[in-house]
Amino acid sequence: MRFDVLTLFPAIFDGYLGQSLLKKAIDAGLVKIELHDIRKWSGDKHNKVDDRPYGGGPGMVLRVEPVVECVEAVQKLSELEGSVPGHVVLLTPQGRRLDQAVVEELAAKPRVILLCGRYEGFDQRVIDILRPDEISIGDYVLNGGEVAAMTIIDAVVRLVPGVLGDEESHRDDSFSTGNRLLECGHYTRPREFRGHAVPEVLLNGNHADIARWRHEQSYAKTVQRRADLIVPAPKS
Repeated sequence: MRFDVLTLFPAIFDGYLGQSLLKKAIDAGLVKIELHDIRKWSGDKHNKVDDRPYGGGPGMVLRVEPVVECVEAVQKLSELEGSVPGHVVLLTPQGRRLDQAVVEELAAKPRVILLCGRYEGFDQRVIDILRPDEISIGDYVLNGGEVAAMTIIDAVVRLVPGVLGDEESHRDDSFSTGNRLLECGHYTRPREFRGHAVPEVLLNGNHADIARWRHEQSYAKTVQRRADLIVPAPKS
């Protein structure tokens, strides 16, 4: 799978791309991530990509020309490389909310272009022309879209075959295909710590009992913390 990240600050990703499972996935050729500096399409000797908003107001707005031309140039790369065009995602608090179902949807695409904003956001014509998939990681405002892009990458790469050691491990994660509920608690050694012991059912070796207990714990935790995730039984 390939990600193209369009940003004003590509260096933000340097440390992130060199760590943990993501680095292993990149080294193994399972995931490819290319960074593109939007300033290269500024058409300005000072690499200026923002300007004051028409109508007044605080802050600066990212200009339409460099952003659209950067996306078009990256899409053109797919034609030259013989690959499919990228699915363009614009990170914005106004987009549809990112959840595991959206992550699974993105993981099914071979190529995703992540468009990171800054300042007061993009000129509206960026959205009008590109018609991107607008995605929000939550109802709050960040300094830029880079952290949101990392969030999407981190969630999606876990679903790429070969990235995780156990291909089934992600299916039972909270919100995932095999478990839309919250995940139950997990335990490892020691068996007891400061008066807190591992539940006996996890030690008896009866896999059916363990599976039943985990489902009950998962359901109870979901009812307590996220009752909105419980799907009502269909009416007869």
